[in-house]
Amino acid sequence: MLQLTPHLKARLATPLKIGALEINSRVLQSPLSGVTDLVFRRLVRRYAPESMLYTEMVHASRLQHLKEIPIIMEIDPNERPVSIQLFDCRPHFLAEAAQKAVAEGADTVDINMGCPVNKITRKGGGSSLLRQPEVAEEIVREIVKAVDVPVTVKTRIGWDDAEITILDFALRMQDAGAQMITIHGRTRAQGYTGNARWEWIGKVKRVLDIPVIANGDIFSVESAARCLEETGADGVMCSRGTLGYPFLVGEIDYFLKTGEILAAPTLIQRLECAKEHLEALYEYKGERGIYQARKHMAWYAKGFVGASDLRGELNKIETVKQGVELLDKAIDKLATGYEVIEEKEVVMSQ
Repeated sequence: MLQLTPHLKARLATPLKIGALEINSRVLQSPLSGVTDLVFRRLVRRYAPESMLYTEMVHASRLQHLKEIPIIMEIDPNERPVSIQLFDCRPHFLAEAAQKAVAEGADTVDINMGCPVNKITRKGGGSSLLRQPEVAEEIVREIVKAVDVPVTVKTRIGWDDAEITILDFALRMQDAGAQMITIHGRTRAQGYTGNARWEWIGKVKRVLDIPVIANGDIFSVESAARCLEETGADGVMCSRGTLGYPFLVGEIDYFLKTGEILAAPTLIQRLECAKEHLEALYEYKGERGIYQARKHMAWYAKGFVGASDLRGELNKIETVKQGVELLDKAIDKLATGYEVIEEKEVVMSQ
């Protein structure tokens, strides 16, 4: 039976304090580009009513040229607590963007200093800031001066194996005024390959006073519990484990609060959720929402014979009706005893 040590269980039973903000959950939904829009967050919120949710990352400089706040920053007042994540390498633009984020209702402002994607790093954003710690410090200081909500940072353990600089970097972020740091236990060079090196998260936890959130390879209640035990972190952030599975944050949160494991949703329930997700994306974004839904449908459609063929068909849908019909057909087959197979992760590329 899965159990936490008494000391860890007692510590995690208290609210997560991010500066003056208290969150009644130690499980957070990671910002994911092209994924964590308002529709997705509403699904996660249904199962995790008290967890911190994050928007997709927002390019701070682009806000300078927009007359209206982009849809990517839209927040539902009922979904709080919620954070808006920003990225850029220019402190002034980030400070102004942070003020706009707070005006939209963000409970915290998170700075992306961990994205490994080339189109972000070559412009000085994301994980490239690990190589520019002075710039990263200035960014945090400027944003802290500009807003009255907690400023947090999400980063990685280093650029590559030769540059694992997270201990010094994390201390710099704390000294600059960051009130929480989330660490993905991989280097920029690793991308999403190999194993997350949780031991580095534990090392950071031992030298910081602010909350440290563990990220990387959190795919189940069991992996979350193991990560918390190994690192001593103040919480976990779920990322790829929620792709096609918006139940995960709530499942982990429930376990940390009760010590009990919820029954996992059935394949039929997951496909019903996929239908709801598709319909909601269309309602929210119109035709563009259908095209964005294709990848989500692929993440939901796994774990049974014929899932691969279904993913191929869902990837070509042009209308909501087509998608619903394909999902209903799969649901009917599952209801009549369709064979379930061992699931394999469908990896997100970004």
